[in-house]
Amino acid sequence: MNTDQRIQLSIVVPVYNVEKYIRTCIESIFLQGLEEDRYEVIIVNDGTKDCSMEMIQDIISQHQNVTIINQENQGLSVARNNGIAAAKGEYILMPDSDDLLIKNSLKPLLDKAVETKVDLVIANYLEMNNDEIGTLNNSSPNRQKEILITEKTGEQLFMEDINPHRPHIWRILFRKDFISQHHLAFFPGIYVQDKPFFYESILKSRRCLITSWPIYIYRKHLEGVSFCMKEKFARDYCFTIGMMWELSHLDVISPEVKEKMLDYIYITVSTLACRLVYEYKDKNKSIEFIDYLNSVTPGLRFRHGLKQRLISFLLKKMPHTYIRLRFMYAQYLER
Repeated sequence: MNTDQRIQLSIVVPVYNVEKYIRTCIESIFLQGLEEDRYEVIIVNDGTKDCSMEMIQDIISQHQNVTIINQENQGLSVARNNGIAAAKGEYILMPDSDDLLIKNSLKPLLDKAVETKVDLVIANYLEMNNDEIGTLNNSSPNRQKEILITEKTGEQLFMEDINPHRPHIWRILFRKDFISQHHLAFFPGIYVQDKPFFYESILKSRRCLITSWPIYIYRKHLEGVSFCMKEKFARDYCFTIGMMWELSHLDVISPEVKEKMLDYIYITVSTLACRLVYEYKDKNKSIEFIDYLNSVTPGLRFRHGLKQRLISFLLKKMPHTYIRLRFMYAQYLER
């Protein structure tokens, strides 16, 4: 590896019990048409209990730009934080280990990032199930012939482009100095760690590039924790809403951004309530979670429209009644 110049990209891949998918993920990283002295691959073995590391040992042995970090299982947040801390690249990409990169997709965006020195490059992605991914055979899915890239501020991105249901960090190239400057980190020990990191990055960024050019394939399957409202997941979801509420008080954001952030929080709270009713299905536990939500969002108020104001009143003044009404409504719909 050429050590006379700074590595341009660090690709951080946390690994934990993904033996069915990890090989496809790592293979896709080395199908980007990038010279190996331009990037490094940091694989963080988060104490995996299966054969994930054995599945990629031959790939690792074939490349000089791979670093392995072995640690006891501490969760995705700590694995990513440790990978970021070890990264030498000017930019950082953090794919999930059960997904993959699209062949020959990274180079043009990395070239543009290095040229412009922007804080973030937000790319597009495709969703595929296992069968669809299995038919690729190292070929690229259909894509645009021309790459259209627009520069915006983080505030413009937030107001014009961000989908509150899709706070995906794995589609973003982050400038490492930007992460360091703003002390960005994933909160340890929680499932829903992407949302706070994603929003804080967007809200604090000054220069970003956004493009419809896809670099990533998100694997659609039902094995992730986000498809199951477990007790810890529900509590972490509440905690994440509290972190988003804190972000809405940042000095750097305008009143317009704050109002939209409140709308996003409203959507997230509504999603939580629906999942408590339809997935968790435990009324007493759901009441406990709503009490916890209120404790981590002091002063939270929704103001846009009668429905938001009504739900805001119920959450703060009659939270147990709010949950009981949601359960009653669900029972009515199921008749």
